[in-house]
This record gives sequence, C-alpha cells and structure tokens, in this order.
Amino acid sequence: MTVLGLSCWYHDAAAAIVRDGEIVAAAQEERFSRRKHDPEFPAQAVAFCLERAGVRAEDLDAVAFYDKPLLKFERLLETFLTRAPRGLPAFLDAMPPWLRQKLWIGDRITDALGGLPESVPVLFPEHHESHAASAFFPSPFERAAFITTDGVGEWATTSWGVGDGSTLEIRAEQHFPHSLGLLYSAVTTFCGFRVNSGEYKLMGLAPYGRPVYRDLMLDRLVDLKPDGSFRLDQRYFTYAAGRRMTGRAFADLFGGPARVPESPITVREMDLAASVQAVTEEIVLRMARHVHAETGERNLCLAGGVALNCVANGRLLREGPFDQIWIQPAAGDAGGALGAALMATHVWAGVPRTATPADAMRGSRLGPEFSEPEIAAAFAAEGFPDTAVETFATDAEVVTRVAGLLAEGQTVGWFQGRAEFGPRALGGRSILADPRGRDVQQRVNVQVKFRESFRPFAPAVLSERAADVFEIGREEGVGVRDGGAMDQEIADTERTFPNPRSTVSNPQSPYMLLVGQVRGAEALSERGEAALDGRYAVASPLPAVTHVDGSARVQTVTRERAGLFYDLLAAFERATATDDAPGCPVLVNTSFNVRGEPIVHSPADALRVFRQTGIDVLAVGRHVVTKAALPEAERVPLTPDEIAAAYGLD
Repeated sequence: MTVLGLSCWYHDAAAAIVRDGEIVAAAQEERFSRRKHDPEFPAQAVAFCLERAGVRAEDLDAVAFYDKPLLKFERLLETFLTRAPRGLPAFLDAMPPWLRQKLWIGDRITDALGGLPESVPVLFPEHHESHAASAFFPSPFERAAFITTDGVGEWATTSWGVGDGSTLEIRAEQHFPHSLGLLYSAVTTFCGFRVNSGEYKLMGLAPYGRPVYRDLMLDRLVDLKPDGSFRLDQRYFTYAAGRRMTGRAFADLFGGPARVPESPITVREMDLAASVQAVTEEIVLRMARHVHAETGERNLCLAGGVALNCVANGRLLREGPFDQIWIQPAAGDAGGALGAALMATHVWAGVPRTATPADAMRGSRLGPEFSEPEIAAAFAAEGFPDTAVETFATDAEVVTRVAGLLAEGQTVGWFQGRAEFGPRALGGRSILADPRGRDVQQRVNVQVKFRESFRPFAPAVLSERAADVFEIGREEGVGVRDGGAMDQEIADTERTFPNPRSTVSNPQSPYMLLVGQVRGAEALSERGEAALDGRYAVASPLPAVTHVDGSARVQTVTRERAGLFYDLLAAFERATATDDAPGCPVLVNTSFNVRGEPIVHSPADALRVFRQTGIDVLAVGRHVVTKAALPEAERVPLTPDEIAAAYGLD
C-alpha cells in the first residue's frame, strides 16, 4: 500500500510518501525551488519522493490532499456574505483563483502527476484530520489524546480527540473566526513581522518585554472559557473579510498604528509579544487540562502551526496534566502532506499500525541526500581550488577535524546525510558554533544569518548529558518528550557540565520543540530597549544559546537519530575537555541559510552561502574547506544588501 500525500496551493507546499504505514520520504518544495514558503504544486518534492520509493505515479494506490477544498470554499463564501459589503474587495481578490483553479484540485493533481489510472483515487481528508494523523500515527504511543491548533483549515481552527491503533476520532472542534493561530498572527503583523514566518520572531521577542497587555487582551479581545475554548471579538480584527489582520479598533486599543516593517522595535512591540505569548500559553494549558479530563489519556500528541510554539510546549510539559507528549516536528501545513498520506493508509485503507518505541519520523531525516561523487562535482563546478579542499577517507576523520575547528572558535556550515523535513535544522543542514563564546550570537546573526540580533540560537546537546545542562521537564523525572522516544531513564554519567544531576531523569527534546532553562544561567533583570540593544549580557555558562530569560530551545541528540551529528558533539566534548574540567557537550545549532532564504538543499547551495557569508568552515560529506584556505579575495563576505540582491530578497 503506497500513498503519496500532498500539501500545496496555500503555503508551504510539500510531498510525502508512505508505504504500508512506513514513512519513506518527505520534503518541502521550497528546498528545491529556493522560494521560501513556496505554495505551488510540489513537483520537485513529488519527484524526489517517488524516486526514493522506487515507484511511478501510476503505481500508487492513492493520492491524498491535506484538506477539503469544497468545504474551505463554503467557509469563504459564507464568511464574505455575512460581512458584505465590507468584505467585497477581499472577495473579489479571492474568487478568481478559486473559480479557475482551487475548485478543481483533483483534476489539477491528476494533470500534475501526468495522469492517473482510475484505480488511483485522489482522497481529501479534512485539514485537521491531516494534522491529527501527522501527530498521532508517527508517535510512539499505541493510544493517545491529540490536540491540533493552527490558523484555520476548512472551518476548524482547533480540534481534539483520541487516536487508538489505526483509528482516529476527532471529538470536538473550535471554528473560524475564533482562532489561536490567527490571534498570534494578528499580533505578529501588528508588530511589523510577516504572517507564516514572523511568528518565530514574535516568540523570540517576547522575553524582552513584559505582559502588560495580557489582562487587556483577555478582557477585550479574547473571551476565554475554563475549557480553553474562546471567542475573539471581531470588532478588533479584519482577517475574516479583509486584506489585513487588524483594523483601526485594534490600533486604538494598543496606542497607535502598527509598526512599520524594518523600523526600530519599541517597548510596545516587546510588551505586545510578551502579552500574546502569555495569553497563548494560558489557552494551551486550559485546552490540555480539558482534553485530559475528557479523555482520561496519559499521553498527548500535538500538531498544527501553534504546536511550533516551543515556549508554550515547555510550559505544557512542566505544568500540564499529561505524562508524556509527542509533537510532530513538521507541525505546520507541510506536515499536512504526511498526515494526509497516513490518514489514507490507516483510516481509508485500514492498514494496521504498530507504534515504534522511538517514533516513526526517523529523526525527521526524510529529505534528499547526496553521494560523495555528487559533492565533489559541486566543489568543482563552483570553482573551489583542489588545494583548498580537504577530502577525508572516513567520516571519523571529518568529525575529528571539524570538532577541532569548532573548539578553536570557528563557525561551521555542516551539510551531512538526508535533509530534515520541517522548519528546524537538526544536524543535517546546520550552522554550528561553540556556545560558550559571548560574541557568538551577535557574530553569527550579523555576519552569517543577516537577521535580527535579538533572535536566539538553539543548543544541540548529547542526549545523555541533557539533564546536566538544561532543565527541560519536571524535576521529579516525569517523562516528557517533543517527538522522540520517551527513552528509558538514561543512566547519569560521572562527567558533569556545568553541574551534576544525580537524581533527575533525562527528558528528551530531539526535534527542538521544547524550551527549558539553562542550568546556572540568570535571567536578565532588564527588559525593553536596554536589553534589546545588547548593553547587558546574560550571565550563563552557555551565553550563545541562552535567551534573556535564561531559557534555551533545546535539541537532544542521539546516535540512533542523528548519526554523524552525534559523533561530532561527542568529539567536540572531548576536544574541549581539560585536565581540570569536563568538555562541553553542547553546540550552537541554527539552520544553514541566510535570512529570507530556505534552508540549503544541495551542495551547490551550501557552497554559495559559505562563500557569501562569514562562515569560517564548510563540511559537506567528507569534503572540508576553510575560508583561510581560499584566495584572499574570496574570504570577504557579502554585505546584507549584497546578499539580498544575490538572492532576490526584499
């Protein structure tokens, strides 16, 4: 039973292929097209998935699209009609593409795949069914509750229910226009960031502010019930029938017009970010408590765009009622392609499901990989002199060389194995650095990523050392995870960094979807502009990955999931050990891209970003090159404006 799942024509187009319940491959189209959040039919991602599975489109048993277009069209029509004439301009914008294209998605899919025999149906699970399937079916649980929360699917904005074996039951939904995802996106745009990409920035900005508007939001914007359901006062929002998210009433409520994008960030934006983050966390906690009470389940699965809010996830782990949670690493719409394929496999076709102890996502390493000859050809095509490139005979030699360079303070572009599926770089397409340097965050943000200096970097840590360095879950050792095995308690080691944890089990966060505290870090007492401009440094043993509130978005790394990346972390720990102190088991891990561009896809992409930015070292497969080995004229990185011009970014 082989099913192709698709997500496209809205944003974050993706394809996934599932055979007999096993996830064979998954990828986002943006990685191939180099167009961030590419919404078009994922032709290149489909071609990769089919090739990886060794099948042709006509060999498939089914194709599954991640939502029901006709139901979504019904919602759009009803919404516009009930708000006429105010919604007329938006209605006139929306209808032509629907009438020309989106109402005929089944035919368009068939045409895009070169024609399908009648024996290959095109199936349409509901949007939140796809999210729920992506949350539960790959999880390590035979039975669990699930919650899916995002902007909007067809009508649903939140759903919850129970998965059991090969079955999935949605028991309740909240409907548009009352949406937690759209509330968060409304504040995101009001603060001058973009929907679908700026929410991460808002979450990163929140610790710089204070939640001074929390009560005002709950009093005027959000009518929140004890069970986590709520209603948004539509007098303050225009997204239901307009071209913008908020209107004049929203601006009046919060002291003036929205921030102009790229203009200086003020205390108001910081406080708005902190306030909507606090409201989001409260809603998530109430939802979880209600679902736990209604279902009696011990385990919880999460998906939907709101499940990428790792700060809320961290609170849910520490304060929520569930023993264990599992979060889909591709929780947004891209993951809907995978959920649709799994829904068709298990629910439509009735293929039995057996939960795997770790999870079925394979560390989210589901994308393309490149052979050593392909890598060598890319170096040659990009004009790298042979004398500048070190080629090693074994992976172990690469690991030793790169670990030594990291220990010297070098920044490394790391391109190894299969690409990750989802928004996080997990050690396959990563930029790495020593987290102990106080200038690392600013240097990498400004010279490599070309992004806002307030955005924090995530730490990757050896799984068995995680509890030594971070407080991720409950201190009493209740098991928690963000998508990895709720591994049995890992034996404490005698090595300690920065301090011993002899009585705490080791909660896992393999998909970088949980925020915990850095042990030994002190939250910055300053807030507002003084904190944002960097005049005050956070006191932390790992300053490059410690946010102003003493937190970090943690990735725990095992050899089972990460392979060579685990070996690199272990080698870095050895390289940084001294006679007087243990080594550091942590590396800065941020995605291998520049601001506004998708994560690198091919060796050629990696080589171009290396050449154009301030990255010191590049390791692609068994090939390693340093900037110091290049001709002097090639060592100078481009400016942010030059990067924007080179990539066609605004």
